[in-house]
Amino acid sequence: MRVVVGGLAGPTPVQVRTHIRVDGAANPIDSSRSNVLVHGDAITSLARLAPSSVDVIFADPPYNLQLRATDLRRPNDSAVAGVTDAWDAFGSFAEYDTFTRAWVEACRRVLKPSGSFWVIGSYHCIFRIGTILQDAGFWLLNDVVWVKSNPMPHFRGVRFTNAHETLIWAKRDESARNVTFNYQEMKALNGGKQMRSDWHLPICGGRERLRDGSGRKLHSTQKPEALLERVVLSTSRPGDVVLDPFAGSGTTGAVAQRLGRRWIMVERDAAYCDLIESRVCSITPIADSVDRDAVVAGRRSS
Repeated sequence: MRVVVGGLAGPTPVQVRTHIRVDGAANPIDSSRSNVLVHGDAITSLARLAPSSVDVIFADPPYNLQLRATDLRRPNDSAVAGVTDAWDAFGSFAEYDTFTRAWVEACRRVLKPSGSFWVIGSYHCIFRIGTILQDAGFWLLNDVVWVKSNPMPHFRGVRFTNAHETLIWAKRDESARNVTFNYQEMKALNGGKQMRSDWHLPICGGRERLRDGSGRKLHSTQKPEALLERVVLSTSRPGDVVLDPFAGSGTTGAVAQRLGRRWIMVERDAAYCDLIESRVCSITPIADSVDRDAVVAGRRSS
């Protein structure tokens, strides 16, 4: 697959084998390997990972946006590129809750006792997910608000503009100890002040947004790398294993790889798996911690 950066087609980068790709319905998945891309369903694929084998989980599940209209329009009748993908559609809240309980329990099984669990969502789903996390035994540490500096406006003007999403950071249970939190590193990235739980970052766009040859988005909900940088840098160490059970465009793995972490990504859509492979094969890890800090500090100041 040829990825277009910034809407302009450039030469295809030299491909370097950085991972293995496996079928989630096949044999047990060996997370001791460098990086693993699993083509398969999240719940069945996670069952093939060893218990207590990953250090950090970042989950960006379907939000169940409950959109009733398939043709979204602005007041001037131009089309809005909303999230109308089939993977976001559920028949009822009960169906969504059943799905959520299954993947949450699967994630808890593979998370190390000292590991961190992150999940992101909008008002459509995050409160339901938070309840299910607590019912499953997770212990909530923080909720982080991603304040979007350039949110999509509410074109009809009948509600407030949805300008944020919520992340929940949790540990496996109340008794979990030695959970990684790089407090001083986060403080340094915040100009010497304690990092707060409101993160003001733009949505994914510009050169970072992955597009096809016609300029169309390759994934409707691609997350910005700056968001994942904070997740990965704050709660993991170089060499740790970062798992994303709903990989989508592969931002979690791309950031983890660049920051010297190992990754496991699970994605059920074959086309997205191809996109992920094209993306990660062009990323060289940053070996030095000072250089890693400089990358994020530079993004913060830009």
